[in-house]
Amino acid sequence: MDATGSSAATVMIRLSGVGKRFDDDTVAVQDLDLEVLAGEMVVLVGPSGCGKSTTLKMINRLVEPTTGTIEIDGQDVTTADPVKLRRGIGYVIQQIGLFPHQRIVTNVMTVPLLYGESKAHARARAVELLELVGLDPERYADRFPHQLSGGQRQRVGVARALAADPPVLLMDEPFGAVDPIVRVRLQEEFLRLQRELGKTVVMVTHDIDEAVKMGDRVAVFAEGGRLAQYGTPAELLGEPADEFVADFVGSEKSLRRLSVVPLRREHLEPMDGVRAGQLGAAIDLDSTLEEALTHLLRDDRGMVGVRDGVQFVGVLTPDGVHRALRASLAEQA
Repeated sequence: MDATGSSAATVMIRLSGVGKRFDDDTVAVQDLDLEVLAGEMVVLVGPSGCGKSTTLKMINRLVEPTTGTIEIDGQDVTTADPVKLRRGIGYVIQQIGLFPHQRIVTNVMTVPLLYGESKAHARARAVELLELVGLDPERYADRFPHQLSGGQRQRVGVARALAADPPVLLMDEPFGAVDPIVRVRLQEEFLRLQRELGKTVVMVTHDIDEAVKMGDRVAVFAEGGRLAQYGTPAELLGEPADEFVADFVGSEKSLRRLSVVPLRREHLEPMDGVRAGQLGAAIDLDSTLEEALTHLLRDDRGMVGVRDGVQFVGVLTPDGVHRALRASLAEQA
């Protein structure tokens, strides 16, 4: 299945006819074509054993492909030195893999030091990244991994992966080992980082909700390493390619759609004399319906103000959310 992106955008990662057959004749991935655009976050999702983690590991050659070619920024990675290749690709895993006997700042400094940077420069970079991922260096830099919570250690893992400023970041179930509340916070924190840094990210998860929330595009893998569908979250939710994708997305897809449908002016009621002071927390016009509904549920006023910049442009009510969802479903029908 060919899964290409827009020709107008730069392709950062290209897999062409990629397959992986293990020594016991197990086919993990078959004839995979996939393109990831520069600055895009693509999420690989599917049931256990469908080849998504194998695909991720083939990109940085932790697993060697049996067939096909893999290019990063136009260069065939199968001809590159694997050690140098991996140093230039950020890699975040569920188990984090911090060095337990090194302080946090030293863990983050590892890759810059391998590249020959001075200790002073590497430490300055590490401090900058700890701040970026929301860990106060004054408080956390000199601690050891066992002195941090699971969520904090995962943030350190992200900081370390970003230390060499890699153009490509690979993430394998990065938020799977923490409790649900921390997981949501880490997801939000990473989305903030991605908006700021604009890395090209390929992420693996088994959770369709996480895939829909995090991905610009989502690749759904089926058993046997077959790519069942590749598209935007809205496309997956509104137009599943086959029965497998429809079942995997699940019966609650209308609720998931809230996280990918943007708020629009036509969803709003006019202010009609309602003053800003009468409203609870305001939301921005570029919010999703999920964000809007969250604010509505938190506020007993039954309405939330919507701003475009600093100016209020209308009021959103539960009826507005319902109309927006129905309109989105109708557009995909």
